[in-house]
Amino acid sequence: MASTRRLGPLVSGRRTKWIVLVFWVIVLAVTFPLSAKLTGAQDNDTASWLPGSAESTRVFEAQRDAFQTGDELPAIVVYERSGGITPDDQAKAADDARAFADVEHVTGEVLGPIPSEDGEALQVIVQIDPGDGGWFALGDAVTEMNDILADEPDGLSAYVAGPAGVSADFADAFEGIDGTLLYAAMGVVIVILLFSYRSPVLWIIPVFSAFTALTAAQAVVYLLAEYAGVTVNGQTAGILLVLVFGASTDYALLLIARYREELRRHEDRHEAMAFALHRAGPAIVASAATVAVGMLCLLAAEMNSTRGMGPVLAIGVVIGLAAMLTLLPALLVLSGRWVFWPLKPRFGSAEPTERGFWARTGRAIARRPRTVWIGTSLALGAMALGLLGLNTGVIANADAFVDRPASIAGEEALARHFPAGTGSPVVVIADASAADAVREAFAATPGIASVADPVVLGDIASMDGTLEAAPDSPAAQDTVEAVRDSVHVVPDANALVGGNTAVALDAQNAAGRDSLVIMPLVLAAVFVILMILLRAIVAPLLLVATVVLSFAAALGISSLIFEHLLGFAGADTAFPLFVFVFLVALGIDYNIFLMTRVHEEAKQHGTRRGALIGLAATGGVITSAGLVLAGTFAVLATLPVVAFAEIGIAVALGVLLDTLIVRSILVTALNLDLGARMWWPSALSRQPEPPVSEVLAEPVDVSSEEPRPVR
Repeated sequence: MASTRRLGPLVSGRRTKWIVLVFWVIVLAVTFPLSAKLTGAQDNDTASWLPGSAESTRVFEAQRDAFQTGDELPAIVVYERSGGITPDDQAKAADDARAFADVEHVTGEVLGPIPSEDGEALQVIVQIDPGDGGWFALGDAVTEMNDILADEPDGLSAYVAGPAGVSADFADAFEGIDGTLLYAAMGVVIVILLFSYRSPVLWIIPVFSAFTALTAAQAVVYLLAEYAGVTVNGQTAGILLVLVFGASTDYALLLIARYREELRRHEDRHEAMAFALHRAGPAIVASAATVAVGMLCLLAAEMNSTRGMGPVLAIGVVIGLAAMLTLLPALLVLSGRWVFWPLKPRFGSAEPTERGFWARTGRAIARRPRTVWIGTSLALGAMALGLLGLNTGVIANADAFVDRPASIAGEEALARHFPAGTGSPVVVIADASAADAVREAFAATPGIASVADPVVLGDIASMDGTLEAAPDSPAAQDTVEAVRDSVHVVPDANALVGGNTAVALDAQNAAGRDSLVIMPLVLAAVFVILMILLRAIVAPLLLVATVVLSFAAALGISSLIFEHLLGFAGADTAFPLFVFVFLVALGIDYNIFLMTRVHEEAKQHGTRRGALIGLAATGGVITSAGLVLAGTFAVLATLPVVAFAEIGIAVALGVLLDTLIVRSILVTALNLDLGARMWWPSALSRQPEPPVSEVLAEPVDVSSEEPRPVR
């Protein structure tokens, strides 16, 4: 409390507000050019997502060190004609192969055209090394190759497939992602703020403050990625954007609601803001701390991409908090009461929430609180049953896109005419002295169609094997495990198995381990923060339990939507972990907003009456905040990548459940049923508590507290 007591006069004083504004203008001017460089600093190489201890990562590093290979990915150009390839088709493919060699980022020898056994297809294998340009340089190379393919003869279909083709389509999906997400998120926030405040002007202040916070956060993250080795990929950058914008707007809504409430009690707007910061500040700080600590728990992950996401998102939340507690108050005080026009809060006017929807909802719950919380819990539990149908694991390339890009059509053409694993081999490295024995064990493994002769350089041998199954299938991963079993037992070989399929397998295993470690860690961290904030044990235990129940319900409903409405094949192994961290950290926010107000009111009015006052006072703003956050995360569903769409849908559903059901109904019913026992073992738990019938007999008055100056 002491810190927020001092903060109010500091950021909203008659002179200091100008200093705060100038400071943030300088921050915006300095960080804006840096924030634009974040896209270029992303590392979307699949192998870089894995921990260094993963076997596939060690293979990648050994190949790079011993054979001086870079980040090459094979592009498989497949030509297909029903009825058989013609001599003209053969000539066209040969001309194209020569042209591909001159494409920027193409390295080594272009192989082919290679005919299929059925005579209906050709393939050309092109190695592409994007260098420092990453995904987007890869996309440029594939685009140039598609331009070469544009004048194919009638009846001949040609596609750029293989790992490079699929990666290029992912690059296309992520190209312009920051602008798309930002404009969509801003649009959602502006609409909700216009609806919430009915002011044509007020929305500009929180949106500008959130944009400033986002710009500063992206600049800091760029510096960390460029100079501190933090892994930032397209997924992390996209989530950073929606999280910072959504969470910052949430904090703005809570502060503005309390400021508007204090403007009715205080004639001077500077004093009103100081009091608002003093009262709402602890809840906002606790909320941001919960989210930041929850994100930092991701540092315990084995996956480099997941571990890198932790500090990136935590930094974004902390910067958003700083902007909402300094820049936003300064702008609001500078603007005066007119910014709320046409519903300006006049000094001495009645607080409208006393007779609002949430006041009536609280009184309805108070009639049968135990029945309400038991019934609500059972309903959420029934929703969670959908989890039984959630399919997590390997997601094939064809199922990773919302639409059907050209590379997937090419993959399907390759599978029709060539071994399914063509172009994405299993790579085995071993000591050169054991190369023949390793090759023999490798080739004898069920699921391996063929193995090339070893390439020996110094004391290391490398060999490629072609899979019989599609490289992105569960069967291919089973084959990789079988290959590891086969070659690991070769004496004195020190054999390791890598390649794209092995990378996917190692990523799946690491993600499964991360879920088992991080989920309990997040719950423990959130519980400790709630204990410190509420000075109790019972309330934090119940709040954590309600959010976990909400998470399970959101995942259950999402599973049904994915399978029966959207036709998604499944979800990535890391999907439950990401949704869990976001929903527990963000969902607890709304309980913090409510329970800090209930705790405040319980000191004067008792817990049961405090529960009704807290719901009436915070119901509207928390609902608006939930809609903002749900809307910003739902924006992820507009991207053509299934993983983003699934995270956006699940988090949006979970936030809505937390806002509209868990916080407003379940937690309120628990407060009304348990009364002062919610605060055990603090002194507040021993406060005499009137029965619910007496509480219902009194009107809800959220402005009964006498205004006191903040010193």
